[in-house]
Amino acid sequence: MKRLSTKEKARIQEILSRLDQEYGVDVACYLDHESAWQLLIATILSAQCTDARVNLVTKDLFVKYPNVQAFADADLKELEQDIKSTGFYHNKAKNIIACCRMLMEEYGGEVPNDIDLLTRLPGVGRKTANVIRGNVYGEASIVVDTHVKRISKRLGLTKETDPVKVEFDLMEVLPKENWIRWNIQVIALGRSICKAPTPKCENCFLQDLCSSKDKKGV
Repeated sequence: MKRLSTKEKARIQEILSRLDQEYGVDVACYLDHESAWQLLIATILSAQCTDARVNLVTKDLFVKYPNVQAFADADLKELEQDIKSTGFYHNKAKNIIACCRMLMEEYGGEVPNDIDLLTRLPGVGRKTANVIRGNVYGEASIVVDTHVKRISKRLGLTKETDPVKVEFDLMEVLPKENWIRWNIQVIALGRSICKAPTPKCENCFLQDLCSSKDKKGV
């Protein structure tokens, strides 16, 4: 475990308090879904794609394929065309079909909540697994996407670039009750203010708590 100074603990707590004040604590997942399996597929589709585009695609996709079995039985080429606009559609289609077949064969069509079982599924890494665990099952988990990696580093909460190492660093310095909403709040901050490569530091409510080398205009 990292040993944090009293000053650093207070700084982190202030960061969390301001994020809660700015974005609230009742945060919702950006990917539209009505079930665990829908969120699983949406998260697979979200790799290298915007949430808005994924939501546009899944609106019709989940009507055409109304359950896990339908995806397990899907024609690969047809599914590729259905999801083409999300990018990397060859691999995504292959993984979705293989993932849903495993769900049917090994878990009765249900999505498990254990991270080791989730990461056994084709196309599912720790990021996707933690999205499911946090947003569906309420299990304390930290999702590391491009915004979380960039902003956590800028705020001095990690020096790592590997998402798994960033995740474990954050687990050591953030209170467990903040793990789930950290991702949602930081995505909002990253989209509006703490952008790459040009953050709008002059508009940031955390600028006095940040000493990033990327800091501009303050």
